[in-house]
Amino acid sequence: MRTWSLSALVLAAALAAPLALAQERTPSPPGAEVYIISPKNGARVKSPVLVQFGLKDKMGIAPAGVKFDNTGHHHLLIDTDAPANMGAPLPATDNIKHFGKGQTETSLTLTPGKHTLQLLLGDLNHVPHDPPVISKKITITVEK
Repeated sequence: MRTWSLSALVLAAALAAPLALAQERTPSPPGAEVYIISPKNGARVKSPVLVQFGLKDKMGIAPAGVKFDNTGHHHLLIDTDAPANMGAPLPATDNIKHFGKGQTETSLTLTPGKHTLQLLLGDLNHVPHDPPVISKKITITVEK
């Protein structure tokens, strides 16, 4: 009996694990748009690079952990694609920078060469909205 109970608990935990990773997604209003104000796509720049974030059409900025309708905070994707799983919190990595205090610009130190930048808005829990509010990916060249 004890072996069966332990097996049932292990099976239940295994089935529940993927559910624990998924989070309910916050809706975004129709037409919401995030974009990179500066630098422009194709720009040749020097490091450090000032990146300015834009947001329009019925959305605003709120810090991480603060729940207000139609708000979120910026995440900057550097030299990476948007995550395939939009239902999980965005990880904080060298390629995914979090701006959970509501920042709308940053100064990046980038190595010389080509780099891609893209913005993705996250909700109070760093989960992308539904549908995602994501910018076009831009390419810049950092000169020596």
